[in-house]
Amino acid sequence: MYPYNQQLSQLLLQQTMPNKQEVIKVNGRGGANAFQLSPDSSALLLDTSAPIVWLVQTDGAGYKTLTPYDISPHEEEAQTDVFKSLEERIKKLEEIVNAKSNTTNAKRKSDE
Repeated sequence: MYPYNQQLSQLLLQQTMPNKQEVIKVNGRGGANAFQLSPDSSALLLDTSAPIVWLVQTDGAGYKTLTPYDISPHEEEAQTDVFKSLEERIKKLEEIVNAKSNTTNAKRKSDE
């Protein structure tokens, strides 16, 4: 009925929807170097041949700089029980203190 309203609503919908995002994958330094980038831009490229992420940057003239970064899978650290470690430390201190006798110190002082 109103074609202009339909076109306007489609245009507004396209502008409010975010652009499609994806992970860019390349194969080695050659693939990262072949990636086209506009001047004054940067991108992270995931290397499929090695655990590397390439930071590709271009200056105002469009000259490209490649910087490789090594990556590895993240491993969660095991949480330590603070109270257990404190108890162990106190036990060790008690053993050290109890191992020392007052009589041995007294003999040394009287001998001098």
